[in-house]
Amino acid sequence: MSRRTFLRRGSSLAALVALPLPSSSRAPSRKVFRYAFRSAETGFDPAQISDLYSRTITSHLFDSLYSYDYLARPARLKFLAAAALPEISADFRTFIFRLRSGIYFHDHAAFKGVKRELVADDFVYSLKRFFDPRWKSPIATLQEFKILGLNELRQQALSEKAPFNYDLPIDGLQALDRYTLRIRLAESAPHFVEVLAAPDLYGAVAREVVEAYADTIMAHPVGTGPFRLVDWRRSSRIVLERNESYREEIFDGSAATDDSNMQKVASFLHGKKLPLVDRVEVHIIEEGQPRWLAFLNAEHDLLDRLPDNFVNVAVPGGQVAPSLKRRGIGMSRMLNADVTYTVFNMKHPVIGGYTPEKVALRRAISLALNIQEEIRIPRRRQALQAQAPLNPHTYGYDPDFRTEMGSHDLPRAKALLDMYGYVDRDGDGWREQPDGSALIIEQLSPPDDTNRQLDEIVKRNFDKLGVRLDFKYGKWPELLKSARAAKFMLWGLGSSATGFDSRPALQRGYGPAAGGQNLSHFDHPDFNRLYDKIRVTPNGPERLALIREAIRIWVAYVPYKVHVHRILTDLWHPWVTNYVRHPFQYRFWEHIDIDAAAQANDG
Repeated sequence: MSRRTFLRRGSSLAALVALPLPSSSRAPSRKVFRYAFRSAETGFDPAQISDLYSRTITSHLFDSLYSYDYLARPARLKFLAAAALPEISADFRTFIFRLRSGIYFHDHAAFKGVKRELVADDFVYSLKRFFDPRWKSPIATLQEFKILGLNELRQQALSEKAPFNYDLPIDGLQALDRYTLRIRLAESAPHFVEVLAAPDLYGAVAREVVEAYADTIMAHPVGTGPFRLVDWRRSSRIVLERNESYREEIFDGSAATDDSNMQKVASFLHGKKLPLVDRVEVHIIEEGQPRWLAFLNAEHDLLDRLPDNFVNVAVPGGQVAPSLKRRGIGMSRMLNADVTYTVFNMKHPVIGGYTPEKVALRRAISLALNIQEEIRIPRRRQALQAQAPLNPHTYGYDPDFRTEMGSHDLPRAKALLDMYGYVDRDGDGWREQPDGSALIIEQLSPPDDTNRQLDEIVKRNFDKLGVRLDFKYGKWPELLKSARAAKFMLWGLGSSATGFDSRPALQRGYGPAAGGQNLSHFDHPDFNRLYDKIRVTPNGPERLALIREAIRIWVAYVPYKVHVHRILTDLWHPWVTNYVRHPFQYRFWEHIDIDAAAQANDG
């Protein structure tokens, strides 16, 4: 299937069929949704996290101003804490947000018995926290948008080595009254509202709670979202329960008119009070086989992203296997709004740098990596080759666009290394650096079966190039910490879009975001200049031209080698209804419904 044909077809949901299954002792009175993460979380403070798994949890605990409609395609904003779309000045520099009244934080001792309502001051405080040096926030987006006075307040705290002054009024971030928030920017920002449609990051926190827990706030999230954290065993188990203080939230979304299954889900959800389940249990299972077996044994209700090595068993030819179909297993497949890549540490003395020989080394490695082999073998053809850093479904993504990033040319890669002095001087079969010292590349990797199969392909490609490659294995949080501190050489990972704007994908190469979203620590003045223009330019031909020029610089210097956009297959048991994968949104558990009796009968 061609890339464009796949995009046109979009996602599809299989019909749900309920079959009688073995009995169980589980009481059917409570609706419990059971689920698994592929990697460990880092914590649950929006200002301090950036990984997908932590952000999936926080998106269900906190409310931002906006989110995305669960069923609308193309994606469309919906109101969470906001009562309406903002009033925006003609120059896109002033935004006035009206909040809904009657939204409350879940009950907590920090509120001293008072029912605590969410107000505009909570957003003022929460957004300021991203600028407080104490929290070392990896999210630099708000700093880029230059909220008047906030960067200066941050610099004051840094220069004076004093606590961040949350009580000092600033012109750019003000609560005009209890339910009105005004944000003023130094520059035009046509895409600013989309930035705030992220409950996982820009949900409001309560100052009383943060001050009560101080440096342990990562373990004590208190929000206004549909669920609350009740149990956390780090890197093992996370349990959420329905937030009893949650507002009267009635589903009023819409479905894509040309998708009958989406219409069916819309019909199921219409008029329902959210959330529909009482409890969510999340287990951390990094290996694909036990995650697959747990689903087969009905220990989990949904298998989010079927491991690639079980695709031919579970969905041969793209259809649910007969054995699973007889059990009523449902399926959806979608080209994900993600991109996987190898990140090069631009600060490393061997692999980093901007001189011709360093660029040649990275370009040679990029050309030597056989992405089609990766797609064919470990990914079981469940991916499309990426050509640029943009994510599918985002602005500017073109399935027919081609760059050198999508090329595999081993002879050219070898010629590049020969030309710049990376040759085998001692005859041991491995190339040395131009100065004669050993050339040994080290790549970070999680120790799970999926990554081991990918690592085998990468190692084979390096061997063919004549470059020695070693792996350093570790858990996700530790690897992320090393990458942020620029204490690594290579790392293979991926990133998913959280909205239609393609700017966040390019932020991975933006100098001021180094150590946050920009794990390569790439810092090129021409790229930074283009990124700044992209941020303030409305969608249209001018912005597209700027994006293409930024990509050209990215391809030339190779701070990252893009690999694939993944095709995700999700499976669920027949007692699960209303599941639809959203291209951007992590927050979906409130829409899931569970037939507790059928779930209990399966055991």
